[in-house]
Amino acid sequence: MLETFFSVSHMLKSSQKIGNIPDSKTVYQNFFQIAWPSAVESTLVGLVGAIDTMMVGGIGTAAIAAVGITNQPKFILLAAINSLNVGVTAIVARRKGENNQESANSCLRQCLLLSAFISIFMAVMGFLYASEILIFAGAEADYLDYAVSYFRILMVSIFFQAINLTINAAQRGAGNTRISMRTNVTGNIVNVIFNYLLINGVWFFPKLGVQGAAIATALGAFVACCMSVATLLKRGSFLSFHTIGRWKLSKALLLLLFSISGSALIEQVFMRIGFFTYAKLVAALGTTAYATHLICMNILSLSFNFADGFGVAASSLMGQSLGAKRPDMATLYVKAGQRIVFCISAVLCVCFITGRYFLVSLFSQEAEVIELGAIIVLFIAGITWLQTSQVVISGSLRGAGDTRFVALSSLISVTLFRPFLAWLFCYPLGFGLIGAWFSLFADQGIRLILNFWRFSTGKWASIKV
Repeated sequence: MLETFFSVSHMLKSSQKIGNIPDSKTVYQNFFQIAWPSAVESTLVGLVGAIDTMMVGGIGTAAIAAVGITNQPKFILLAAINSLNVGVTAIVARRKGENNQESANSCLRQCLLLSAFISIFMAVMGFLYASEILIFAGAEADYLDYAVSYFRILMVSIFFQAINLTINAAQRGAGNTRISMRTNVTGNIVNVIFNYLLINGVWFFPKLGVQGAAIATALGAFVACCMSVATLLKRGSFLSFHTIGRWKLSKALLLLLFSISGSALIEQVFMRIGFFTYAKLVAALGTTAYATHLICMNILSLSFNFADGFGVAASSLMGQSLGAKRPDMATLYVKAGQRIVFCISAVLCVCFITGRYFLVSLFSQEAEVIELGAIIVLFIAGITWLQTSQVVISGSLRGAGDTRFVALSSLISVTLFRPFLAWLFCYPLGFGLIGAWFSLFADQGIRLILNFWRFSTGKWASIKV
């Protein structure tokens, strides 16, 4: 039974096969070779984010809430960059499959210019209107000053984050996921070190508390950005400043980017509106409930980060396979990735159920937070199965350039269903924070069903990039 489930020979119909199909071992090895650096990177970055929250948690629940309330505004400001990078990954992956190095490098260079311009504009807006943005996000008076100072320092680092994200998006499209892993892991190690030094005032460093955490994040972003740029200074790489490529913005590329990244931007807007509204509804439950929610979101990110690495691999291999005119191989890689995350989900589910009290206690020692958080972690154990599979499927659709449908599924699930169900369960039905996690569970299930249906139709194979 298990052998049949994992065997490549059972993943394709005879009518779908175009050429020679590798054996199961080769398919899984090819997928895992690209996936594991991204999975390690995403997981370590997620762990650093969790450690960040643990360190800030030593100051109190107000500090946790102050840092957490900045997440959605920051992601909204970065939405245009993230959307641009979906197009970068898809185009570079397709050009890699076509072995068109000049076009891939032209795409990267022009997108770096766009990324720099967008990030500077967003950073200025975020810095000037930090207080207004965070009040609208639902920040309470008892931690607003903390949140504003933290957010303004983060805005200084957005430029470096954006350049790093764009370069790594291109490298992932080319299959160079180890580069992204090295840069982001190093940047996050710098973040943790300076968290320790600046939050608590160790050695001759000043005790800056929440501001120290923000400065540490900015330093980590700067280091990661420098490392990413350095990878493009090497000769002989597929993506390099030493190879032929255009810096001048071209109409053809802009139109192609608009067709892919435009839909991705719509998806980002839908998602951020949904996430923002959802976070605001939860923040209104009070500082303790919101701090508990943020702790549990950090725990949930562990499963998401594992899946995100495999989603990156699915996106890259999808684009490369379609560039090589092999939609059959694209299908195989996505299905292989889903089977791998199925196994990972089983392990994570057991860990969450058995270690729920311990996991929450790593972030806070308050009895009320631990008891409520342990209940939420049971939801996380179930959500893990849905989320990991959903992330791989949606990543593959983005890699194929089918960003319009992914945007539509986000509109239905994240923007409409999640906030509505959160409001319904939290307030009229009176379930409080537990109700918010009912809605998150439903959101993941809806997105999985919609995106899996789209993948099964095979319409993504006819999209031109």
